[in-house]
Amino acid sequence: MKIMLCCAAGMSTSLLVTKMEKAAAAKGLDVEIWANPVSEAKDHLDADIILLGPQIRYAEKSVKELVDGKMPVQNIDMRSYGRMDGEKVLSDALKAIEDFKK
Repeated sequence: MKIMLCCAAGMSTSLLVTKMEKAAAAKGLDVEIWANPVSEAKDHLDADIILLGPQIRYAEKSVKELVDGKMPVQNIDMRSYGRMDGEKVLSDALKAIEDFKK
């Protein structure tokens, strides 16, 4: 499974990526998680989901148009992002992927 996080410059989400990777490892999940600036989303359309950091909520519509229904695009919950709650963000992403596949 592949999860891409997007933010303004790709740096503020790196800590969250690390926490999500730890949560995935603790659950024995094989998940690839990375962060990019939203401007590079078009170069990574092989992800299973794109998560948008709170600072780029405004980009949700354009990213959804970019992926053209091929994967879910979801805003990261602001509280979970602020707390850097990797387990919650991972759980939300996995649920969104599952719901998308239905």
